[in-house]
Amino acid sequence: MSKEKKQESSWEMARSFVYAILLALFFRSVAYEPFHIPSGSMLPTLEVGDFIFVSKFSYGYSRYSFPFGARIPFFEGRIFKTMPQRGDIIVFRTPQDRKIDYIKRLVGLPGDQIQVIEGMLYVNGAPASLRRISNYTKEQKNGSRMDFRRYQETLPGGVVHQVLDQNPYGNINKDGFDSDNTEIYIVPDGHLFFMGDNRDDSVDSRFQSSLGFVPIENLVGRAGMIFFSFSPEVRFWQFWLWPEAFDNSRWFKVL
Repeated sequence: MSKEKKQESSWEMARSFVYAILLALFFRSVAYEPFHIPSGSMLPTLEVGDFIFVSKFSYGYSRYSFPFGARIPFFEGRIFKTMPQRGDIIVFRTPQDRKIDYIKRLVGLPGDQIQVIEGMLYVNGAPASLRRISNYTKEQKNGSRMDFRRYQETLPGGVVHQVLDQNPYGNINKDGFDSDNTEIYIVPDGHLFFMGDNRDDSVDSRFQSSLGFVPIENLVGRAGMIFFSFSPEVRFWQFWLWPEAFDNSRWFKVL
């Protein structure tokens, strides 16, 4: 092969590689972006090791829809804006550090009054009904087991999902804050109120100094599907352990 043809072939390969990267960036910016679940704050709905697809077009686009969006200073607000619905599971950037992604369930819309009393969520003075359905046990890395009470919660508007409660008699943290018995929060205009389904192990909007109200601009997208779940105890390169690491019951599970 001549030198000219080799150079042309190398250029074609490089150009194809650049096109592939640009196409992937475009797809994850405007369509779907994969996310990995690193914590148990959304148990039992989302487990550690779940890999999910997040719809980027569900609520329109802000600068946080794009890679490195926190560094885009000239893009404010949202375009093609659609308001989320109470009960949606949403990935968003935290107000305290807009490079950090959180995933929680939306329970409060602008103007809503939110309060938790004895572990029960109240929205505008009306309780979100709870029905005890079973226990939930989670094994820890050290071999111990954690037991939770599992409930079916129905939010105002009719969204039904499961929540966990480990401490039914209050959940007081080191600062003396009881996340099972809170003040009334009034959600400001242009903001949202989020909670984790694992109610006693979730830093969410109840904790005003840690998260608080989330600006609508900070939304990244709506969690739509678990496309696979891989045990965090197994390294991805340990291919001989893959048959045990994949949880086949969670593949392509719609949220």
